[in-house]
Amino acid sequence: MGSDRPQRFRSIPSAAGQVTRLAAARLHEEGKDVAAILLKAGLTQGEVSDPTARLEVPAQIKFLELAAEALEDDLLGFHLARNFELREVGLLYYVGASSENLAEAFLNGARFSRINNEGVRLQVAIGQTTTVTLEYVNVDRLTDKHQAEFWLVALIRICRQLTDMRLAPLRLKVQHFRDGTPAELRAFLACDVEFSADADEVVFPNQFATLPVVTHDRFLNNLLLQYAEEALARRSPERENFRLDIERVLTQLLPNGRLGVSEVARKLGMSPRTLSRKLSEQGATYARILDGFRAALARRYLTERELPVSEVAWLLGYNELSSFTHAFKRWTGLTPRQFRSSNAA
Repeated sequence: MGSDRPQRFRSIPSAAGQVTRLAAARLHEEGKDVAAILLKAGLTQGEVSDPTARLEVPAQIKFLELAAEALEDDLLGFHLARNFELREVGLLYYVGASSENLAEAFLNGARFSRINNEGVRLQVAIGQTTTVTLEYVNVDRLTDKHQAEFWLVALIRICRQLTDMRLAPLRLKVQHFRDGTPAELRAFLACDVEFSADADEVVFPNQFATLPVVTHDRFLNNLLLQYAEEALARRSPERENFRLDIERVLTQLLPNGRLGVSEVARKLGMSPRTLSRKLSEQGATYARILDGFRAALARRYLTERELPVSEVAWLLGYNELSSFTHAFKRWTGLTPRQFRSSNAA
């Protein structure tokens, strides 16, 4: 069996998934079928129930859009950000809360934002004004609305909580479209929002940067910075690039069924022992990378309805359709056809 379908692969950014879990909880409270909505986004109940599981950012964006439709809440991102417990942001929040002032909190947030979300990173510029920008990485920005509004509103809430002041930005810009600023969003921000803008950013008066953080604790901050550096190292560009190199090789080898570690190592110009050692140093194994990569590609391919399930199995290196079906059911709890039917519905 063959296919002339181009085998392009771009690294899929992952996120800690806080906003997905908040939206799932809201759906559950409203009596909605959470599992079915997750499935349409390419997610599973098991992934969302596991607080340590990282979720693909594109799937998170799709899930938030589906959740907003199910809840009939076009301001879902804003509503989630306005009401959740800020400490759920995790290590990134505590690093900011123990910083000396907002400038230090902003800069630490920019450095470590990749820990929480590889697809949306913070950029900070401190000059005549203080500007915090959301930069999208390997994600289609124009498909997103609720995640962007969630993080921008959460950022303003965090600034207010850290300073114990009701701070208002000079201006706030987002790239997606809305027909004017909704009244409750304007009331919360104390400013209008510029929609269909050229960037996603919050601009504060310059003096805000020097405002002290009321919960500043230098000893705690030093300790948390060590933890954050260790967490960042686990998501370092070198580590990500090495894994991406393996995945790029796998896209070439999967359709031919040549999945042995020795073949991958040969393509990368190293010995199998060296490849295994480098992965071990990063707390990974070749078997886990192969399994996770196949699972991610399977979901992606199955959303392309013109691809027969049998060809998807071949693209993933399975000689028998039954073997692919068994693996996919292990990943998602569904057969490939059930997954495709649910997405179509």
